[in-house]
Amino acid sequence: MSGLIEINPDVMLGKPVIRGTRVPVELILRKLSEGASYTDLLDAYPRLNEAAIHAALAYAAATLAHETVLLTPAFA
Repeated sequence: MSGLIEINPDVMLGKPVIRGTRVPVELILRKLSEGASYTDLLDAYPRLNEAAIHAALAYAAATLAHETVLLTPAFA
Protein backbone atom coordinates (compact mmCIF):
# COMPACT_ATOMS: atom_id res chain seq x y z
CA MET A 1 0.00 0.00 0.00
CA SER A 2 1.17 3.47 -0.78
CA GLY A 3 2.85 5.45 1.95
CA LEU A 4 0.64 8.37 1.00
CA ILE A 5 -2.31 7.17 3.09
CA GLU A 6 -2.16 7.72 6.82
CA ILE A 7 -4.44 6.47 9.58
CA ASN A 8 -3.78 8.29 12.83
CA PRO A 9 -6.29 8.57 15.67
CA ASP A 10 -5.11 12.15 16.26
CA VAL A 11 -5.95 13.23 12.68
CA MET A 12 -9.59 13.38 11.53
CA LEU A 13 -10.57 10.87 14.25
CA GLY A 14 -8.52 8.13 12.59
CA LYS A 15 -10.12 8.32 9.15
CA PRO A 16 -7.69 7.50 6.32
CA VAL A 17 -6.22 10.76 5.01
CA ILE A 18 -3.53 11.83 2.58
CA ARG A 19 -0.32 11.87 4.64
CA GLY A 20 0.59 15.34 5.89
CA THR A 21 -2.89 16.73 5.23
CA ARG A 22 -6.34 16.60 6.73
CA VAL A 23 -7.86 15.56 3.39
CA PRO A 24 -9.76 12.29 3.91
CA VAL A 25 -9.69 9.54 1.31
CA GLU A 26 -13.49 9.54 1.56
CA LEU A 27 -13.65 13.17 0.43
CA ILE A 28 -11.54 12.47 -2.64
CA LEU A 29 -13.71 9.49 -3.58
CA ARG A 30 -16.91 11.44 -2.99
CA LYS A 31 -15.77 14.37 -5.13
CA LEU A 32 -14.69 12.06 -7.96
CA SER A 33 -18.04 10.21 -7.79
CA GLU A 34 -19.83 13.55 -8.07
CA GLY A 35 -17.99 14.28 -11.31
CA ALA A 36 -15.02 16.32 -10.11
CA SER A 37 -11.92 16.02 -12.26
CA TYR A 38 -8.37 15.61 -11.01
CA THR A 39 -7.83 19.26 -11.94
CA ASP A 40 -10.84 20.28 -9.82
CA LEU A 41 -9.39 18.43 -6.82
CA LEU A 42 -5.90 19.81 -7.32
CA ASP A 43 -7.29 23.35 -7.54
CA ALA A 44 -9.51 22.95 -4.47
CA TYR A 45 -6.89 21.19 -2.34
CA PRO A 46 -3.43 22.57 -3.21
CA ARG A 47 -1.61 20.09 -0.97
CA LEU A 48 -2.84 17.20 -3.14
CA ASN A 49 -1.09 15.88 -6.21
CA GLU A 50 -2.01 13.23 -8.76
CA ALA A 51 -0.11 10.55 -6.84
CA ALA A 52 -2.26 11.28 -3.77
CA ILE A 53 -5.47 10.90 -5.78
CA HIS A 54 -4.22 7.61 -7.23
CA ALA A 55 -3.30 6.45 -3.72
CA ALA A 56 -6.82 7.22 -2.50
CA LEU A 57 -8.32 5.17 -5.33
CA ALA A 58 -5.90 2.29 -4.70
CA TYR A 59 -6.69 2.38 -0.97
CA ALA A 60 -10.42 2.16 -1.69
CA ALA A 61 -9.93 -0.72 -4.13
CA ALA A 62 -7.74 -2.63 -1.66
CA THR A 63 -10.23 -2.07 1.14
CA LEU A 64 -13.11 -3.39 -0.97
CA ALA A 65 -11.03 -6.34 -2.15
CA HIS A 66 -10.74 -7.50 1.46
CA GLU A 67 -14.39 -6.94 2.31
CA THR A 68 -16.37 -9.97 3.46
CA VAL A 69 -19.66 -10.55 1.68
CA LEU A 70 -22.29 -12.53 3.53
CA LEU A 71 -24.89 -14.18 1.36
CA THR A 72 -28.34 -14.88 2.72
CA PRO A 73 -31.02 -16.95 1.02
CA ALA A 74 -33.66 -15.04 -0.89
CA PHE A 75 -37.22 -15.42 0.34
CA ALA A 76 -39.99 -15.76 -2.18
